Amino acid sequence: MLKITGCHLGRRLCGLAVAASLAVACLLQSGESARAEVAAWIVVDAETGAVLDHKDALRQWYPASITKLMTAYLAFKAVREGRATLESAVAISANAHAQPPSKMGFKPGTQLTLDSALKMLIVKSANDIAVAVGESLAGSEPAFIEMMNAEARRLGMTATHFVNPHGLPDNRQVSSARDLAVLARVLWQEFPQYHAYYGLPAIKVGKKTLRSANREFLARVRGANGMKTGYICNSGLNVVVSATRGGRTVLAVVLGAASGVERAAKARVLVDAGFRQRSGRNLSSMTGVAGGPPADGYCKRNTKPTAEELLATYGTGGLRGTTALSYAQLDPSINGVRRPIVGAAPQQVVSGDDDVPTRDDGKTDWGKVMDEIIGPRARVDQAVQVGLGVPTGGAPASEAKVATLANVPMPKEKPVAVMGAGSSALLPAATTQAPTGEAKPGAIFRGQPLVILPRPIPNPRP
Repeated sequence: MLKITGCHLGRRLCGLAVAASLAVACLLQSGESARAEVAAWIVVDAETGAVLDHKDALRQWYPASITKLMTAYLAFKAVREGRATLESAVAISANAHAQPPSKMGFKPGTQLTLDSALKMLIVKSANDIAVAVGESLAGSEPAFIEMMNAEARRLGMTATHFVNPHGLPDNRQVSSARDLAVLARVLWQEFPQYHAYYGLPAIKVGKKTLRSANREFLARVRGANGMKTGYICNSGLNVVVSATRGGRTVLAVVLGAASGVERAAKARVLVDAGFRQRSGRNLSSMTGVAGGPPADGYCKRNTKPTAEELLATYGTGGLRGTTALSYAQLDPSINGVRRPIVGAAPQQVVSGDDDVPTRDDGKTDWGKVMDEIIGPRARVDQAVQVGLGVPTGGAPASEAKVATLANVPMPKEKPVAVMGAGSSALLPAATTQAPTGEAKPGAIFRGQPLVILPRPIPNPRP
């Protein structure tokens, strides 16, 4: 039976206005206030840059792993400028290996191609790989961070400052929904040949299958392209998404959701609404900062929505996206609880016991909940095999060869390859004492002599 803070609604209540009245009454009875909404968002036409909708888009927020979109952007830019290819080697240093999860956990000295590294970066959101890519492109992590901030300034990301290439907690690392939309848009426009990276629902490394945190959006939203999710406690759950329908692409940034399901459902609602809107002020005209980031512990204050709340907010119910509380206004006199506007809601049938689908064991059937609030699954996750090691003895890949993912040969799975000790391609040893034979951070290199070691067991975390 549907419960709202201890109150029980009847089996068949007619009219969403009635349901909203009872929900508010229950909240008042229990002395609790309404759960916080998603903190900030923006919806943008990828081609024109028109802002189709936004809320607090200039407020600074912690980007979390959406940071990795800048890391990927700089990697794509290096390929375009001839400083690297997708077959260039990325080496795991002691510094990269020391990063906290989420990570791949490869031993120092492990090599992989930039193509494999980008797949792990975007799908697994691997922090060790983000550092390894940065070190390989710029020579050191600090030098890469300088590149990130220089690029942010060049792109006009006025609320953004980076201190690491992965988005792990650091309150100095800030951005905004507007700035992340700027970054997503230039990625989408400047590098169409790499769109397929964002849409990978899963990769397979050895025998392990690693699934994207964005997989439900990818599988359930019409025309979904992906892009990147992110989470730290101080930010809540963030995402940048895009979808293409009828030759038109809409981008959305969602910051501060309280659960992965809420994040995907909110992104779906924003994207759907974006396709119904054509015009708006240009993204470039929105600059500056309007508000500071949340206080520490944001995730602990913003509790996860229940299945009932998600269905009420995002369920189709005959009108996708309409809810009992959508037809209410904020009354500050009652601690932020929304009070219903009598008679404003369309007359829909709201059920009691049948509101939340359950499994045979009586627990919530979250698959069916997502069918209702995000959309039914339209495709099955298919993992792309990603190998370790790098090609040897061949000429560098040409720009024509790497024009599309389909034309890039996937590295075959093989024993881990590491740089031979004393290779002239490597920079002097880093300050951290490295194991013998480790490939030190340095400018990205291609196809060097290899020493074959037993393959380390990856240590990914969900």
